[in-house]
Amino acid sequence: MTPVLPPAPADWLAPQPLAQARALPAHCYTDPQAGERDRVAVLARGWQLVARESELARPGDHALAEVAGVPLVLVRDREGVLRALHNVCRHRAGPLAACAGSGLERLSCRYHGWTYALDGRLLGAPGMARVPGFDPREIRLPQARLACWQGLVFACLDEAAPAFAEVVEGIEARLAGVSLAAMRPERRVVYRVDCDWKLYVDNYLEGYHVRCVHPGLSGLLDVQAYATTLSRWHSLQASPLDSADALYGSGEALYWFIFPNTMINLLPGRLQTNRVLPDGPGRCTVVFDYFYAPGQADPQRVAADLAFSDTVQAEDAAICAAVQRGMASGSWSPGRLNPAQEQGVWHFHELLRAAWRGAS
Repeated sequence: MTPVLPPAPADWLAPQPLAQARALPAHCYTDPQAGERDRVAVLARGWQLVARESELARPGDHALAEVAGVPLVLVRDREGVLRALHNVCRHRAGPLAACAGSGLERLSCRYHGWTYALDGRLLGAPGMARVPGFDPREIRLPQARLACWQGLVFACLDEAAPAFAEVVEGIEARLAGVSLAAMRPERRVVYRVDCDWKLYVDNYLEGYHVRCVHPGLSGLLDVQAYATTLSRWHSLQASPLDSADALYGSGEALYWFIFPNTMINLLPGRLQTNRVLPDGPGRCTVVFDYFYAPGQADPQRVAADLAFSDTVQAEDAAICAAVQRGMASGSWSPGRLNPAQEQGVWHFHELLRAAWRGAS
């Protein structure tokens, strides 16, 4: 007999107290329709990391991004205003900007040549001047909301979403004067993982698995002192850190998760940001950007950091893919969460449940 997914509890969307909480049902990770629900209810309504502010410093600088399936072009206009315009022509949905760059003066559709100012106004529409009732003054590219914070650029499609300052409230106080904006970008690495994007986030949000999955990382962190702090829209995992000077040295490892899909990992002299993006049923893409404090990006240190991080990510990718298969097997029903070590997972699940309830 072919296994089938067990039925979800009737109240799986209801809020759960941490002490009695169970994991989300398997269908949240395996149902092909779950991706569309996530796109509409979660990803289209939250703030997402889309760029570095240094990429967009001068008039005409522009970069491409995508939020919940909506293509965006981030561009700074001649007055210095930074915008996130929908990168979709209002005529017949043709593409506008094709790549990141500088010196942009206007946007031109590559399908039929309609042109737009960098504030989104339609400037020209070939052959449309004599069309009855056509008024270019009525046509404008939609914009996403933008926020620049600590040298990072975030975008949000939903006008009803909380202000970005509410989302990151409390993080700067915990940074204790460390400037993320002062960190210099070094490189980008992209991982493709055979698991649902939410499963990858679940895995990130707890140190419970570190001893079993990450022998190298376990030796650097003080698992006994590992602590999770929950805020309204973000959570922080913190641990004392003791590593060789060629890697990170000693100090503290700080791992922030900003709902719905951004991670900020801060170690002495080094910053790493992660974006977790759905990539079809049962798959996700994780974009890692590496930054270093001035004077800390010597080749040996960068190579050691990248090699160590790549090992940890390979370990995470393997266990996440195995868990995805387990969830799809029909064997599993949601187990109890560990209240002492999986608070971050519970917090994420509660935010997801609230978002899904709000969209139902």
